[in-house]
Amino acid sequence: MISCTDQEFQQYILPLVSRTFALTIPQLPSRIANVVGNAYLLCRIADTIEDDPKLCSAEKSLFLARFLQVLRSEYPADKLSGELTPALSATTSTPEHQLISNIPAVVRITATFSENQQRAVTRCVETMCDGMPHYQHQKTLDGLESLEDLDRYCYVVAGVVGEMLTELFCEHCNDIAKKRDHMMTLATCFGQGLQMTNILKDIWEDREKNTCWLPRNMFSEVDGGLHGAMSGRRSVDVSGGIEKLIGIAHAHLRHALRYTQAIPKQEKGIRKFCLGAIGMALLTLRKIHGNPGYSSSLEVKISRLTVKAVVVACNIGLYSNRGLGILFSWVGRRLPIAQLESVCPPPGAPLTSDRL
Repeated sequence: MISCTDQEFQQYILPLVSRTFALTIPQLPSRIANVVGNAYLLCRIADTIEDDPKLCSAEKSLFLARFLQVLRSEYPADKLSGELTPALSATTSTPEHQLISNIPAVVRITATFSENQQRAVTRCVETMCDGMPHYQHQKTLDGLESLEDLDRYCYVVAGVVGEMLTELFCEHCNDIAKKRDHMMTLATCFGQGLQMTNILKDIWEDREKNTCWLPRNMFSEVDGGLHGAMSGRRSVDVSGGIEKLIGIAHAHLRHALRYTQAIPKQEKGIRKFCLGAIGMALLTLRKIHGNPGYSSSLEVKISRLTVKAVVVACNIGLYSNRGLGILFSWVGRRLPIAQLESVCPPPGAPLTSDRL
């Protein structure tokens, strides 16, 4: 156990388990930055359980269920931490081990939030923990069956986060609350755009973990199918399907921009938070698009200098929705783009791809 207060631990561990959100969360107003940071750690606890290679499916389901019981005050946090910490694989990172060891500190912070904040955060984590075991049982090197399955997976692990953030933003700002219904139609797109970008970036590292989240039906024309091309590490062979998925992720990020443009301009911290995530995702898609034969996430990972450039660009265009639209279009000008519905479809609804 690290000797520090709960809040100090949260501030210490967040940048160690998140590269992107550790940069964007501090942009938020202080009243909700603490909530979002804590929510991220709760989600990361669930991710750590799901991703650990030493735990079997039954153990993962058990620990996820107990984690939900902890959030509902139905199971002791220190008991879960004591059971889970020694069960984790040695390949799980040191910061993640530290996070699991300090579950009591994280949930003590959660308990200090308002009733509405706790409800939003808990619903998000519940959706993730309830949905993850389903995909854990489906995990295979063959990939997901269809794009619809990918949509559902992205909702469980990311779209629901967009909904949670919207609830938190609505509680923070009455002007945002007035647009709640509109924001919610775009919130899942925000999460899906970011998640699809991460999936595309990490396809080869995921494969080393015996996982593939790509939809097989997007690679039906590949000789030997998705599994054959991935087994042979034939990156160029899967580039056509990757391009189609880039187009869908790009379209989701356009909806994410619309989401951000709906946020009042005086809420500059929230707008910076959203724009930073969108900008880094869009530039990552550009790198993937420009490297059709990539064989590692390192080849398509944006540099720290690029991250700083995103921050500067977002600050310049922060108060102009028109300027942000022009900037987004310029950065994504060479990327394919799918034709989505006018608003994001509900989880699992099919997407159209007539522009791919």
